[in-house]
Amino acid sequence: MPHATLAPALRWPAEALWQAVEPLLGGFSVEILPELGSTNTELMRRARLGRADPVLLVAERQTAGRGRLGRAWSSHGAAQSTASLTFSLGLALSPIDWSGLSLAVGLAVAQSLHPGVQLKWPNDLWFDGRKLGGILIETVAVGEQRYAVIGIGINIERPLAQDLRTAPAALRELLPDVDAARALDLIALPLVQAVLRFATEGFGPLRSAYHARDLLYGQELVCTDGTVGQGRGVDASGALLLQTATGLQKISSAEVSVRPQTSPPTPARTPAGD
Repeated sequence: MPHATLAPALRWPAEALWQAVEPLLGGFSVEILPELGSTNTELMRRARLGRADPVLLVAERQTAGRGRLGRAWSSHGAAQSTASLTFSLGLALSPIDWSGLSLAVGLAVAQSLHPGVQLKWPNDLWFDGRKLGGILIETVAVGEQRYAVIGIGINIERPLAQDLRTAPAALRELLPDVDAARALDLIALPLVQAVLRFATEGFGPLRSAYHARDLLYGQELVCTDGTVGQGRGVDASGALLLQTATGLQKISSAEVSVRPQTSPPTPARTPAGD
């Protein structure tokens, strides 16, 4: 008689991550939950109730995840703990400028995983012309500060769903032996360090490193508002730069979706000079 094969329980590195991060974020905690609607929604709910301690919240299975522009992001398969990694980092921040935070987060995640991971403005992780993961950042006022909730979802295995807007990639294409727990171990500390650095220095110092992984640099692009031009990287605030027929334009609205007119080749790994 056929029977379902249960995925082995993951050994999450909660204690090790707490020991590494707590000296940087006093009061930091790590929570691993078997199932949750959305890690971002839960941390935003807590913050609105005044619970603004720094926390890393992981859902082994997420059932009502959200992406940019209200798009759904959830597990595709029986056991998200093997299929994908979903977590949110919540912490109070007072950066000199919020602009470019999603780019700084994406860069930190890409650098911690593999040289082949690229960045698609403003908040997606790509590999080989396909979407590997995404980032959703939300904030809420807590006293004189804002509490930032940084949500990250990464495909460990290729999703089974056929109705995705963008063809999916999987981290195991790059790291065959990785699982969600190992991926979290690779990402968490560099992510915290990058966010804290961003709070004091902004995005500007990261611009060249971002350009080295920029999927859209040099590509002919079309925006949903009709703007057409060649991707020229990003400026010091994280705004997308497009060389158009009328000159260089900046795209900074979170409501602008940018897609290559044709499938882009892998860009040269050299920082932009403009």
